[in-house]
Amino acid sequence: MTAARRIVVKIGSSSLTTAVGGLATDRMDALVEVLAGARDGAKEIVLVSSGAIAAGLAPLGLERRPRDLARQQAAASVGQGLLVAGYTAAFARHGIRVGQVLLTADDVSRRAHYRNAYRTFEQLLAMGALPVVNENDTVATDEIRFGDNDRLAALVAHLVRADLLVLLSDVDGVYDGDPSRPGSRRIPEVAGPGDLAGVEIGSAGKAGVGTGGMVTKVQAARIAADAGIPVVLTSAAEAADALAGRPTGTFFHATGKRSAVRLLWLEHASEPRGALRLDAGAVRAVVERRTSLLPAGLTGVEGQFSAGDPVDLLDEEGRAVARGLVNFDAEELPRLLGRSTRELAAEFGPEYEREVVHRDDLVVLH
Repeated sequence: MTAARRIVVKIGSSSLTTAVGGLATDRMDALVEVLAGARDGAKEIVLVSSGAIAAGLAPLGLERRPRDLARQQAAASVGQGLLVAGYTAAFARHGIRVGQVLLTADDVSRRAHYRNAYRTFEQLLAMGALPVVNENDTVATDEIRFGDNDRLAALVAHLVRADLLVLLSDVDGVYDGDPSRPGSRRIPEVAGPGDLAGVEIGSAGKAGVGTGGMVTKVQAARIAADAGIPVVLTSAAEAADALAGRPTGTFFHATGKRSAVRLLWLEHASEPRGALRLDAGAVRAVVERRTSLLPAGLTGVEGQFSAGDPVDLLDEEGRAVARGLVNFDAEELPRLLGRSTRELAAEFGPEYEREVVHRDDLVVLH
């Protein structure tokens, strides 16, 4: 932790805003002071900040976070400007420039978008600016329910090749029960999924301004750890300890190796738009030999999707064994079922002599 040079810090809505909406400037100033101190220690900081929707509630006269998407997007439109203005002013007092980066899932999964996002982050950091990242809630649909930015923070940590991810909440770590109950114990370290077996993990907080809670934070920690990035999950009040490497919160050890970010997104953060049914031979080829999925192994198609969408690959029992980015629209696939690529190319043209899902765009689900 002390050796980490590039750190992604994620802060949630409940740690930045009041229960009725609007920014809590004292909390924002306290966080900025800690991050500015870490920068003085020669660390690069990328801040993933929730709070746009929550910050827009009071200015729009909303008493609580709306359930309908249109009003959520309206609140985000108002609140995002207030959020970045608050950060700009707070960091300016420490002589630090900020750069706003608004992302959707496409920006961390599709290759062209990913490369552009990576270059933007690299230039901002090289020029001494501190990126402030949020989901593009104003135009997002599924992304607006992405886990209160927790999963996004894990993907951003992978995208910027961070050495450490710090998830800040209003709870100082993962507990083996409800933290408000006497006898509940904070879990100081997680070396693997087995360490949390049977642990009761809570949902969104009482304030009602966020969407995630501890569940999405633990999921995000696992995503990052699986990608080789250690994680500290603690409270915003203990951010300074986390960034200084002092014992605090719950530390998730890195358990895997870095992989392509789109595969990380596919496995942990994508929502399948449909499903493909495979015969036994295709299941073995995809799962055991890690080969591409060809039309000859298809037995059925479910759902409505377009080329490039994520789909689940199902075995003969209907269980999802893999997920991948499909190369055909749903309506194209029925006529391809069980046929060889050579046969299809001869009948429909050379553009049909290709995989349904390429192995580079496929992850096996465990």
